[in-house]
Amino acid sequence: MATCAAGHGSATDDYCDVCGAPIAAGTPSEPSPSPSPSASSSGPASASASAEESCAACGAVRVGRFCEECGHDSLKPVVAAPPPGAAREAPVSWHVTVEADRAYFDRVVAQGGPDAGSMAFPEFCPPRRFALTGRRASVGRRSRSRGTFPDVDLVGPPEDPGVSHHHAVLVASGDGWSVVDLGSTNGTTVNGGDEPLRPNVPCPLEPGDRVHVGAWTTITLHRSGGRS
Repeated sequence: MATCAAGHGSATDDYCDVCGAPIAAGTPSEPSPSPSPSASSSGPASASASAEESCAACGAVRVGRFCEECGHDSLKPVVAAPPPGAAREAPVSWHVTVEADRAYFDRVVAQGGPDAGSMAFPEFCPPRRFALTGRRASVGRRSRSRGTFPDVDLVGPPEDPGVSHHHAVLVASGDGWSVVDLGSTNGTTVNGGDEPLRPNVPCPLEPGDRVHVGAWTTITLHRSGGRS
């Protein structure tokens, strides 16, 4: 069947038997069939193929948002693992060690305090370690009757007679620590200095700094882990 310029189907191929319009020579008698959906490049099969991608986490073929192999969500970035053998930064932790310091004791005796003649350096006083786990750590001597329970307890044995029950406090400050004397009877010094700290005024400390209290006690600050 021929088709006229107006689109009518005509049984005759010279003039349209519907509207009478001439049918141009070379006009196809029948329209070409439309391609079937299955043959179209935009069909479902092609869409499924284009949806297949490699999983960014494991490299397996992924269809859709989630990888069936590892479960990775394609909408979330992949965090790259450190290369084998790469150093990992450890968390920073702080602690103090407490020991009987003979050099500090000799300075105290040489200064001739009121109790210098009666004091004796302890024959045995093993070093002790105290972890700094909070934002502050009290330093002093435990007393149940006073209700005093310091974090860095210097009650002994042997007991340093020059340490006050509420002697000092270590306070977390920025990336480090400071020491604050609490108005102790015999004062607090740092790194072998002779001048006691002003009461209630923080003194910043560095790893390895030594805090001297009482007659022979030295408290040394230590940091472990992280960057040195």
